[in-house]
Amino acid sequence: MKKISVVIPCFNEEDNVRPICEAVCGVMERELAHYDYEIVFIDNKSLDHTRDIIAALCAENPRVKAIFNARNFGQFNSPYHALCQVDGDCAVLLCCDFQDPVEMIAQFVREWENGYKIVCGIKTSSRENRFMRLLRTCYYKLIRRMSSVEQIEHFTGFGLYDASFLAVLRSLDDPTPFLRGIVAELGFARKDIAYEQQRRRAGKTSNNFFRLFDAAMLSFTSYTKTGLRIATLVGFVMSFLSIASALVYLCLKLIYWDRFPAGTTPILLAVLVLGSVQLFFIGLVGEYIMSMNARIMHRPLVIEETRLNFEKKENNDA
Repeated sequence: MKKISVVIPCFNEEDNVRPICEAVCGVMERELAHYDYEIVFIDNKSLDHTRDIIAALCAENPRVKAIFNARNFGQFNSPYHALCQVDGDCAVLLCCDFQDPVEMIAQFVREWENGYKIVCGIKTSSRENRFMRLLRTCYYKLIRRMSSVEQIEHFTGFGLYDASFLAVLRSLDDPTPFLRGIVAELGFARKDIAYEQQRRRAGKTSNNFFRLFDAAMLSFTSYTKTGLRIATLVGFVMSFLSIASALVYLCLKLIYWDRFPAGTTPILLAVLVLGSVQLFFIGLVGEYIMSMNARIMHRPLVIEETRLNFEKKENNDA
């Protein structure tokens, strides 16, 4: 009997963990009864009663498992770590807040049985804020044009992953993994399925501008060289223009020294323009350096505090 692992990352989802568990169990028992399954919650150090509810679910059902992180390790490391811990023939990753339709699990499995190693849920429409939707669309368009690797637009990680792909994830040994980019890069046989993203069932999202910016910079520094190339080209152009402007200004001053107006306005304008350009690209280079630094330090993906309903392992750090 094939086994399906359902991975559900969560952070402060006390109102959603029990309903999502019941919904997944319902889909598995109604539509996928001929499969074995497990539900793996990975909690990113929730500050509410999420862990208590998950522990109760684990006590009620041995198929429900839990990984409790020692602290919040971010929205990318935690689900990636959980995918590397499951032992199913495939794994389905979905959000705890019901924005990813639970009923699509059966559709994912059918496509997997048709031979696809990865099945991706693609948000073709969303009930989220329209302005946020526009920003996300612009970001996806930009990163897709700038990246040498095909990027999947409006893909959040919601989907099914074959055990062969999960083995590749374990072998990558990347301390700052970006799952969406890895899925696009590695070239496994993939099926994209469109869906409409729903509103959160309950609770408040933990995403904010800084988390979204962090996600954008991680994908940008991991899969594009364009930023550095632009910085180099703009540096050359601005240097040439600065030198040319300085020479023209000097010649005019020497020729028309008695009529050429004195003043610091041209100098101030040049300093402001050049300074702003330099600061922008220093910040951009800094993003690349931070990404490199995280990989060089090679810290673990997460540190686990405890596990529930897992068989004992000698080392539970990834």
